[in-house]
Amino acid sequence: MTAKRDPASRRKTRIQREKTEQILASALDVFAAHGFSGGSINAIAKAAGLTTPNLLYYFKSKDDIRRELMERTLQLWTAPLSMLNPHGDPVEEICLYISRKLEISRKFPKESKLFVYEILNGLPQSREQIFSALKAVYHNKIGVIEDWMRTGRINAVSARHLIFSIWATTQHYADFETQIDELAPEDPDSRFAEAEAFLTGMYRRLLTPDDAD
Repeated sequence: MTAKRDPASRRKTRIQREKTEQILASALDVFAAHGFSGGSINAIAKAAGLTTPNLLYYFKSKDDIRRELMERTLQLWTAPLSMLNPHGDPVEEICLYISRKLEISRKFPKESKLFVYEILNGLPQSREQIFSALKAVYHNKIGVIEDWMRTGRINAVSARHLIFSIWATTQHYADFETQIDELAPEDPDSRFAEAEAFLTGMYRRLLTPDDAD
């Protein structure tokens, strides 16, 4: 017979989850504003409305917080690439991927900025742990794209540079948000709608075979 869990234990588990998310959200704000080196445990605790000892109950160190945020960011970016359907229409699948990537830039700019900061500083720790999941999906989808090219369903280009260029053009809207706000201060919804139309149109022209109907 399975023992019943104590209600207080269930409440504690829920509270722990809520506190963990509260800490991570606060850390993201701190790191996005000051970088990892400039964001202290004390600053994160203050932003989360916790004491430092209370925060350290949930995360042993600032690096543990950083690692969790980085892994979550990679999961965000991996998901749209995972959705690339090898059995779908290749051009439409790539355009859908661009749309999903832009949506992530619109909804999660802080995560993107934190990742850029970490990349520029060389990801001194846990590089393999952080990138392993992305590597697996990346190599799988490169194979899918190259198969589409071999069968003439899209124009032959460098598959890896196709992916890299999509990352560069879509993530630009998060990473350089401040610059874009100064140069083109239109409503963000309009900005992303125009970006989607422009980028999908550009890649559609690049990839659609000349003899396609």
